[in-house]
Amino acid sequence: LLNINVGGKSFQIAYKVLAQYPITRLGKLALYTDPVKKLQLCDDYLVQKNEYFFDRDPSIFHYIFHFYRSGVLWMMDEMCPSNFMEEIEYWGIHLKYSQRCCRILFEEKQDELSEYLKIEKELEAELEPLETGAQFDGKFLGRFRKMVWNLIENPYSSVPAKVIAVMSSFFVLISIVGMTLSTVEEMKNKTGKLWMEQMEMICAIFFTSEYLMRLISSSSFKNFLRAAFNAIDLVAILPFYIQILFENLEDGDMQYHEELHKVENVSKLGKVLKLIKLMRIFRILKLARHSTGLRAFSFTMRQCYQQVCCLLLFIAMGVFTFSALIHSVEHDVPGTDFTSIPYAWWWAAVSLSTVGYGDTVPDTILGRMVAFVCISFGIILNGMPISILYNKFSDYYAKLKAHEMSQ
Repeated sequence: LLNINVGGKSFQIAYKVLAQYPITRLGKLALYTDPVKKLQLCDDYLVQKNEYFFDRDPSIFHYIFHFYRSGVLWMMDEMCPSNFMEEIEYWGIHLKYSQRCCRILFEEKQDELSEYLKIEKELEAELEPLETGAQFDGKFLGRFRKMVWNLIENPYSSVPAKVIAVMSSFFVLISIVGMTLSTVEEMKNKTGKLWMEQMEMICAIFFTSEYLMRLISSSSFKNFLRAAFNAIDLVAILPFYIQILFENLEDGDMQYHEELHKVENVSKLGKVLKLIKLMRIFRILKLARHSTGLRAFSFTMRQCYQQVCCLLLFIAMGVFTFSALIHSVEHDVPGTDFTSIPYAWWWAAVSLSTVGYGDTVPDTILGRMVAFVCISFGIILNGMPISILYNKFSDYYAKLKAHEMSQ
């Protein structure tokens, strides 16, 4: 018998049993004749008891001991997968010796743990700032840049930093309200336009100052440009300056072109200007910098992109299927709107979403039966991902808040 001591507990295993598994650690210990090689396999050797000592977990070794006696590696649900894998790798035993049912459950638990750790790491990275105060030590104007960084990136560092964070959200809301009011007919008079222009100019000056402060306090220009929030900040201020540029070009065209070309250029510039002004709506995304809910929603969409893509695939299949069915039963009806399958796509999409505008409806009984099946399929389809997405969102939101509180 081979005498071994694992973490203070003694075990005895027959040499001939261990020799059946020569690639395992204990199998090698039983087969080796060189004392030096044997000592390399264990942590210590007690000469008086002729006992080999291993500084490992004795509770898990019970399963290893049972494996040598029965030839089957058993696993319990309460064991940590990472710890168990570390132990069996140390003893040189492969997972293939376990029963298939145990192995499947163990691998599922291992995958769940890996996914959990991965999500935890990504959640921590979501709140981790791109820079830290220590990165400015020893750099050009390091003390000044660190002070600017605390003001603009760390709202909990001081009262002025909190004020800047609140002002950032306030100016975003003011900018969105101003853009909305600029489309109201009563605000399109001279006084209203002047107020809107002044409000837009004040918001653009604040956003530009905020962006320049972030640029100054960045330790790496390349990482600064790669950051998603910084790209949003740039999109928030570009429309204002592009609008000024185009208005100057428009004035130049008014002075140097003939009347016909003048009208054409003004028309083209007006369309481009409207498109550029519409880009100001992206300023609302700046709120995600200070909103845990928006961050959690964005994180949920990134984590559940496979489920979302699968849902879009099902919707596309439903649209094509039911538009073909409704066209086949309705195309002979006089004055029907289902003159072709592409014309029926809109009806199928509206019916699947259960919105039901009623602008296009079937006239025949068979067509209404197809519509009923389409709406029923839409209800089932819309109800499938709601619980998954909501549960994940609430879970991620709670974890983000917990990480924020711990920081």
